Amino acid sequence: MARLLKILLVVIGLTLITAGCNEKQKTATGEKISDKELGGEQEQQKEQLQKQLDKKYQDPKSHYELGKLYHSQGMWDKAEWEYNKALAFDPMHHNAQASIVKVQVDKGDTTRAGVVADMYINQASVSAKHSLLLGRAFQSRGLDQYALACYKQAHNMAPNSVAINKQLGYYYLARKDNANAEMYLRKTFELDPTQSEVAGELGRLGVQVQLPTKEAKQAKKVDKIAEKQEKKAIKEQEEVK
Repeated sequence: MARLLKILLVVIGLTLITAGCNEKQKTATGEKISDKELGGEQEQQKEQLQKQLDKKYQDPKSHYELGKLYHSQGMWDKAEWEYNKALAFDPMHHNAQASIVKVQVDKGDTTRAGVVADMYINQASVSAKHSLLLGRAFQSRGLDQYALACYKQAHNMAPNSVAINKQLGYYYLARKDNANAEMYLRKTFELDPTQSEVAGELGRLGVQVQLPTKEAKQAKKVDKIAEKQEKKAIKEQEEVK
């Protein structure tokens, strides 16, 4: 009898535990949340995006956002499909391009990731701007080797770009490559000495720089206005001729 009672208590205990796990889980704060609710928010987002696509299927943003949701759930094929749809309607959607490469990396297919990345990097070579934007998209996904390739490609096309030199400087700074970081940060500061944050980083690298005075800034502004007016006058004279 005692043995039977003991078995009965164990069965009841296991039933209660199983029911509790199926119905409710506790978060770190003690708040109860059901298994169904755990993925509820993402499912709602999917439904909303599907409705948007039903109204306007050619919307690259909705396809991209839907791809991100599938990607976050490890649904690689569906994610890649949506990213490709985003590119079909916006061929220079750099976030979608970088995300497709990230899908290949997450799947463990690094060979295909490299091939696809090279293709997109080649497409971005149409301009320094597109190369820079694709590089940022790669970097935000932890694909640093492809990001650097984009930044260097951009720099080759526009070596005197403030934004590109600054991007390269911060890229190397984040990787503790102080020599390269100093080189590019020096260059961007020479091109635009009003960048106080760059001056601060150079100072931390042991490089002393001086921000322009208020008078110098005003003089530079006047020079730009005068240069603009001079170019306008020359253009008007040429049109008269």
